[in-house]
Amino acid sequence: MIGISDIEAAAQQIAGHVVRTPTVSSPGLSELLGAPVTAKLELLQRTGSFKARGATAKLLSLSAAERAAGVVAVSGGNHGIALAVMAAALHVKATVVMPRTAPARSIALVEAAGAAVRLTDGMDSAFELVNVLRDEGLTLVHPFDDPGVIAGQGTAGLEFAEDADDLTDVLVSVGGGGLIAGVAVALRARRPDLRVWGVETRGAQAMSEALAAGGPLPVRGASIVTTLSAPAVSRLTYEDAAALVEEVLVVADREAVRGSLEFAEHAKVWTEPAAGCLLPAARQVLERVGGGARIGLVVCGGNVTHREIAEWTARFGLD
Repeated sequence: MIGISDIEAAAQQIAGHVVRTPTVSSPGLSELLGAPVTAKLELLQRTGSFKARGATAKLLSLSAAERAAGVVAVSGGNHGIALAVMAAALHVKATVVMPRTAPARSIALVEAAGAAVRLTDGMDSAFELVNVLRDEGLTLVHPFDDPGVIAGQGTAGLEFAEDADDLTDVLVSVGGGGLIAGVAVALRARRPDLRVWGVETRGAQAMSEALAAGGPLPVRGASIVTTLSAPAVSRLTYEDAAALVEEVLVVADREAVRGSLEFAEHAKVWTEPAAGCLLPAARQVLERVGGGARIGLVVCGGNVTHREIAEWTARFGLD
C-alpha cells in the first residue's frame, strides 16, 4: 500500500502541471439528497477528469531512457486523454490503446493531442495489445496498477481533506481502483473517522466482485460506462480498498445516467455517468448511516457529449 507521504510527494511533484480543482458546497444537491453535500470538482481538471494527476505524476518520474522510448497506455477514455495531453506538454511520444466502444469524442481528443491511437475490439484485447507494446520497448503508464499513478490520483483526496468542511462519508467512483485507492489513503490519513464508499455501475463490478472473492479476478464488462469498465482491479488497488473502504456500492446504468441529469439540474455541472452514479449511491449511504451524515462527492469527470446523454436518456426512458 502507498502511504500519505507518497501522496504528499506526488502533490509537490505535479503542482504547476495540474489544477487544484474547486471544492464547493452544493445547495442544490443538499436539497435533493436531504443532507449537506460537498463536491470535489475533478471534472474541471485538465483534460476533464482526475486522470491528469496520475498521468502527470508517472510521466515526471520517468528516466531519460524511458521518456525517449515513448509511453503507452490502455484506456476506455479518460486515462488516454490525460496521457496524450500531458505527454505532449512534456514532449514525450505517446501511444494509446482503446476499445472501439470508447466514446468517439475521447478517441478524437487523444488523436488531436498528437498520440498514436490503436483500436481493439474490447478492453480485454486492449490490455493484451498494450502488454505486447510494452514488451516491444514502450514505457507502460498503467491506468491504475502503478504506485506512482495511485499516489497522483490520491492528491485529489489530499486537497479534499484540506478544503472541505467536516464530512462523514465520501463517495468515489471505481473503475480499476486507482482513484479510490489514492483518495482513501489520503482521506483516512487526514480524517481517520471518515467513511469512504466506492461506487460502480452494474456490469463494471471489478472491485465489488474482487472484495467478495477475496482478491482480484477477471470480470466481463457489460456497462455503458466504459470509463469504469476495467477487466479486473489490481492487487495494489484491491489491498487499499479492502483495508480502507467501507463498501463498494453498485448502481444500474440507468440510475448513473439519471444522476448525470440530476447533477446538471441541481448542481449546474456537466458530468459523465461515471460521476453520475455517485448520486444514487449517496441515497443508499444515507439510508444506511441515518441522520447527521455530511456527504462528500469526488466528481471524477465530465467527458461526455450532449448527444451521448440524449441517447442514453431516450434509451432508459428518462425524458
